[in-house]
Amino acid sequence: MKYLIISDIHGSLPRLQQVLDFYEKTQCNMLCILGDILNYGPRNGLPDGLNPKGIAELLNHFTDPIIAVRGNCDSEVDQMLLDFPIMADYALIADNGKTLFLTHGHIYNENNLPKGKFDAFFYGHTHLWKLEKQEMSLCNTGSITFPKGGNPPTFATYENKNISIYQLNGTLLKSIQLT
Repeated sequence: MKYLIISDIHGSLPRLQQVLDFYEKTQCNMLCILGDILNYGPRNGLPDGLNPKGIAELLNHFTDPIIAVRGNCDSEVDQMLLDFPIMADYALIADNGKTLFLTHGHIYNENNLPKGKFDAFFYGHTHLWKLEKQEMSLCNTGSITFPKGGNPPTFATYENKNISIYQLNGTLLKSIQLT
């Protein structure tokens, strides 16, 4: 399976369309969304192409291959527009003997890891991409809409025990292999 993992869309339809172009072009099997899907958030400006209803309509065409978790800007009202569940704080994926923990990052993060053993921990929330191999691999996907720290818009993929971070334009930034 090939997973495309994004976080912090914050209502930007053009940014989401770029990611979905990559998803289709690289033949991904699952789209994992780590929260903050429709709402731009009170601490952010208005993103280019703000269109929460358009995002909901677009994502609702992909409902079967979507796994999503709740971000701090997601609400029950957002859930009413989406045809796939988004209200869980985390999701687990078992793939080829590896366990992946997916969350937004406002509850569980690298400073407050969940109990249990996981091979990779995926999160967003800070809008700062990170990919490190420690006891458990850590991957912050960054944000496709509001990257911080001078970073470009980013997202991640996972396939065959390999985690990669890409810029929105498809340029590979970093890749690591799970052991």
